[in-house]
Amino acid sequence: MTTTLAPAPPRSPAPPRPRGRIRAAASRNWYAWAMVTPVTVVLGVLVGYPLLRGVYLSLTDANEANVGRDIGVNHIPATYEFVGLDNYVRLLSGAEGNFYPRLLWTLAWTAACTALHYGIGLGLATLLNRPLRGRSVYRVLLILPWAVPAFVSAFAWRLLFNSQYGVFNVVLSKIGLPPVEWLNDPFMAKVSVIAVNVWLGVPFMMVALLGGLQSIPAQLYEAAEMDGATAWQRFRHITLPGLSSVSGTVILLGTIWTFNMFPIIYLLTGGGPGDATQILVTFAYERAFEGIRDYSGAATYGVLILSMLLLFASFYRRTLRAPGETA
Repeated sequence: MTTTLAPAPPRSPAPPRPRGRIRAAASRNWYAWAMVTPVTVVLGVLVGYPLLRGVYLSLTDANEANVGRDIGVNHIPATYEFVGLDNYVRLLSGAEGNFYPRLLWTLAWTAACTALHYGIGLGLATLLNRPLRGRSVYRVLLILPWAVPAFVSAFAWRLLFNSQYGVFNVVLSKIGLPPVEWLNDPFMAKVSVIAVNVWLGVPFMMVALLGGLQSIPAQLYEAAEMDGATAWQRFRHITLPGLSSVSGTVILLGTIWTFNMFPIIYLLTGGGPGDATQILVTFAYERAFEGIRDYSGAATYGVLILSMLLLFASFYRRTLRAPGETA
């Protein structure tokens, strides 16, 4: 008996190997990548390179005397040396003696301004969220401080705070009170810079929180009122939870902006009297561009400021996510 073997079925061609994720994403979204690339390059040049350069300078002893420079047609090469973490050790160990007092004032300045920004902004947003005659006019007037350039506001307030001819002291003298050294007394100078920064920062908080209030359904308030909830209970259990995401974002942004608020301190008091109102960012500028220029010290301050803000932002965002993850 003869057995006939059936021919083997033809092999199917091997499936094509999947392309890499990056290549597939590039081929699928090439137009988006083409639009983003110029912006990425510009940010890399304007932000990335200065940042890396600053980190490198913080690890050296660069100053005005040993950096490379041109004098006429002659070029003097740089002679500064790599010193590792010596600048950070000297700063954080307290060897300079002024870092921690400035840090404490910077933290107090940031906390006071951010708390007042949010509290006053929320109060104004709540008022403007109600039916009110002339509400549009009030909104425009309250946004004006935010629209005025910071340096213009600083010079205007400096005139108002003038010890001899300022409007505030003129009013005090009219009512029989002694004049106040607004910018010459350390405590009053701190109060003054906080007041000016609050005046500038409240409009942003108000606009952002007003948008958040308008996104909360009105039915929630109506149902709570029908159940007998008081105004405080409605605010506590509906308004604040409804604003949680907006509040988290604006508080984070407000903290970062206030921590680095250079123009108000520099233009209003110059860090004075003495060093009473000097925050970290203004002192970093002073070390880099005034007197004997200490580029490595200024870069060290800059890297520490960036590190502290990154740590705060990471911790803050993690804290905001924790309740949602637990629930």
